[in-house]
Amino acid sequence: MLTDERQQLILDALETNKIVKSKDLMLELEASESTIRRDLQELEAHGLLKRVHGGAKRLAKVTDEPDMAEKATANLDAKKQVARYAASLVHEGDIIYLDAGTATYEMIPLLTQLKDVTVVTNSVYHASLLIQSGIPTLIIGGTIKLKTRATVDNFSLQHVSSLHFDKAFMGINSIHPEAGFTTPDPNEALMKTAAINQSERFYFLVDETKFNQVSFAKVAELDQGTVLTPTLPDKIKEVYQPLLSIQEVN
Repeated sequence: MLTDERQQLILDALETNKIVKSKDLMLELEASESTIRRDLQELEAHGLLKRVHGGAKRLAKVTDEPDMAEKATANLDAKKQVARYAASLVHEGDIIYLDAGTATYEMIPLLTQLKDVTVVTNSVYHASLLIQSGIPTLIIGGTIKLKTRATVDNFSLQHVSSLHFDKAFMGINSIHPEAGFTTPDPNEALMKTAAINQSERFYFLVDETKFNQVSFAKVAELDQGTVLTPTLPDKIKEVYQPLLSIQEVN
């Protein structure tokens, strides 16, 4: 069996089952352990699956994306830690963009200390708190995606592309050495990329769970922007520090 044919069968198996075991693949494809291991390594390098102990799992798809309620409680302490540092980067007179991430939401109460800052966001959730906090706010128009409460359509894309920001702060679902920064929804990826293109500086607010993951849609290459994160394990830093700008916060 040709390599391409065998690897396609592995991907087909992952479409049916979220996780496949190497032993099962060896039997079904009549291949050796070393061959299957090499196939999984190559497919992971191309951002097509994620290797796990004893096999591989399917990557996140658009429908796998959690909603805001699920995201809000996940790793909350880490998000608040990163948000404090991110807010310290905002200065008087700045016009900033906050996307619909839950870490960026945690920045909002900290921005009330500034007298002259304008926030642009595509998040209805964020806009509500910004208004309650008395912060000048511009909300990007468009169709609201129910899961993330963010405006994401062609009108939103045109709107954000017509503006200019001093700084942009975003969440990101996945970071990978080969695939770069990715997110499950292609439309949200386009919005993030557009905001990046309109910003003097931009930052991704993450924690260690986002590394070595790949989602469906590309947002940016690793050498673009800066990652703000709590202290990372050495094994992650060894891989990623040569590839991107990382600012660990305490």
